[in-house]
Amino acid sequence: MDDAIAHGIKSTGGVVTSAAIVMVAVFSIFATLSMLMFKQFGVGLAAAILIDATIVRGVLLPATMKLLGERNWYLPRWLEWLPRLEQEELSTAPEPKPAAASAPA
Repeated sequence: MDDAIAHGIKSTGGVVTSAAIVMVAVFSIFATLSMLMFKQFGVGLAAAILIDATIVRGVLLPATMKLLGERNWYLPRWLEWLPRLEQEELSTAPEPKPAAASAPA
């Protein structure tokens, strides 16, 4: 479980951070407009994205997953119609040998 959480944060951290930076920049531009409604809208959305990208995804999500443990993967009874995706074990069959190259004539 700990490895899965760490891998998830490592593999998605760059994408989430980059998207948050772009969205904050765009919403911050709204704060420079003349109408008060647009300023409030821009500042509010920029703050919400910052909070989501830093506190929620960086602190609360990993901590909650650590506390829940195996219950992270709980599937309610009403969703049992969904197909189960389980990781298959690696095959232990020997690799085929490459075919011998024919000698030039």
